[in-house]
Amino acid sequence: MDAPLSGEKRHVTTPSGPWHPTAVGPNPPLEGRDLKHRRIPKRRVAIAGAGIAALVATGITLQSANAAPGETQPDTLSVGAAGKLAHTLTSSLKSDTAGAYYDAKTKKLVVNVVNKGIVDKVRDAGAEVKVVKHTLAELSKARQTLKEKATIPGTSWSVDPRSNKVVVTADSSVKGARMATLDKVADALGDKVEVKRSAGKFSTFIAGGDAIWGDGGRCSLGFNVVKGGQPYFLTAGHCTEAISSWSDSQGGEEIGTNEGSDFPGNDYGLVKYTKDTDHPSAVDLYNGSTQAISKAGDATVGQKVTRSGSTTQVHDGEVTGLNATVNYQEGTVEGLIQTTVCAEPGDSGGALFAGDTALGLTSGGSGDCSSGGETFFQPVPEALQAFGAEIG
Repeated sequence: MDAPLSGEKRHVTTPSGPWHPTAVGPNPPLEGRDLKHRRIPKRRVAIAGAGIAALVATGITLQSANAAPGETQPDTLSVGAAGKLAHTLTSSLKSDTAGAYYDAKTKKLVVNVVNKGIVDKVRDAGAEVKVVKHTLAELSKARQTLKEKATIPGTSWSVDPRSNKVVVTADSSVKGARMATLDKVADALGDKVEVKRSAGKFSTFIAGGDAIWGDGGRCSLGFNVVKGGQPYFLTAGHCTEAISSWSDSQGGEEIGTNEGSDFPGNDYGLVKYTKDTDHPSAVDLYNGSTQAISKAGDATVGQKVTRSGSTTQVHDGEVTGLNATVNYQEGTVEGLIQTTVCAEPGDSGGALFAGDTALGLTSGGSGDCSSGGETFFQPVPEALQAFGAEIG
């Protein structure tokens, strides 16, 4: 692994294995596990209102700021209530705000502002306030510059509301002239950008909640959905780009065929059931129980989430970024959810959820469930809209 490069930018190396999509080649059946009747994607989905998602999607994470003595203390809120409040504040205050996030520890909404004159108004509404330097427009412009001048395989970027910066991650394959180019572009953007290093390599992970098999690989089922009154399921687009016919066991009878696929650019695929197969709207928790899924929702920075996949089963983590861009070797995917939840090859397509809410489909990342790493997920609401489907 290359040592962090010197220079103005601070490079932080994160312990992680290969950065890859979560797809795998042919694997032996999972030992001691009957997957035939468990096509249930697992996810706990925390409801974050469209307002909070929109704020964070622009790249800003909010840090908590305590009110001074005598000032109104912010209310404790559920994720859903925080989302509604964020939407209300963003709509009324517009460009004076610069993103928002949910502090799960204190159960409070934190709102970034660039105009000190609205601090009291935000606090009176029930949120904490963080006065920041960079507007959403400035951070969005920095992202556009990175896209135009530094779209290099093995890199990713997203807006971090907590630091009020665009955080760029370069994996171990980015070195020499390519790393010099990335540093030059980042340096020119000043303190709006922070560059980090990942010890592994970014790649897609073919796999998911319950295992689904096709010629040449295994993925994971994400969520069961309904389209036109007929049953389908969602999985990762890099899975459906590689495999067209699916079974619930290696070499088994077909249960579904591809209806639609989008990768790169996005990372979602739709499979239509071709066999009379149970298709509950639930996620397999791999402990003999399932999590019912009743709706799809937007993720929120700071939200606690759960992922289910056929390789590593169930793991928890936190959302660290929204609207993330990842430059895989196969191409660039935009608009992803970034998290600390671990994943490994075969987990691709699997469910990311919070409670009964579907949030994402496992796309890719670096590392594994021993060393950790970063992971990225395709938002479910976007996939449902693209295919005209609904959770069910």
